[in-house]
Order: sequence, then C-alpha cells, then structure tokens
Amino acid sequence: MKIKLNEMVFYGYHGVQEEERTLGQRFIVSVTLYTNSSIDKGIRRLEDTIDYTKVYLEIKEIMESQQFYLLENCANTIADKLLADFPLLEKLTICIHKPSVPIQGNLKSVEVILSRDRNNQKDNA
Repeated sequence: MKIKLNEMVFYGYHGVQEEERTLGQRFIVSVTLYTNSSIDKGIRRLEDTIDYTKVYLEIKEIMESQQFYLLENCANTIADKLLADFPLLEKLTICIHKPSVPIQGNLKSVEVILSRDRNNQKDNA
C-alpha cells in the first residue's frame, strides 16, 4: 500500500543564512509511505496500518520545533523518526519544498527529496 501526505505546510527556521533562522519561512513537505503489500488485504483497523495523523504530527514537531542548517539533515531526521516509530513502514520518500530561496537569480523554489528503505537504511533517491 502507498499512503501519501501531500503538501503539508509548516513554518520553520531552517537555512544556512542567519535571516532564515531568525525570521523563519514556510516549508512544504510531502511524504509517501509504503507498507508491505503482502499485508494490505488484511487491513481492517487503524492498528493494521500506518496512522497518518500520527505521521503528520511527528513531521510537524520536527519541522516546527527543531532548527536545521540544511534541508538534507531535516529530511534524514524525519526519515529516521518515522522508520523508528512505525514498524509497518517499509519504505518512504520525503520531499521538502522551500519556496523562498536566498539566491541571487530567477528561481521558483528548491526541493530536497529523500527515499529510504527500512531494509538497507540508505538514501535511494
């Protein structure tokens, strides 16, 4: 099964520039969660699957209470937390979208995309 939480918007204080860490800005996070397809037919109760309300709250807590210089570190922190707390989670992909980028030039946004598999615990993106 694939469960997607699309375009969750959080206000955080992440970035290399001091202004980003002082003033903060919006971040848009999407996550795709994968379960073991062999158990999908048996899903009848919330306990049989991944509670995406809890996933949302864990991502919100990380995005809004911690501070990261790099979005890559932020994505890895989210992946580690979700894999640790949700045993039915086999694989995930996280996309952190930063609409306001302090780059001199014409640029709409920056995204960091991380894919992680429980079995090998490495970035597959």
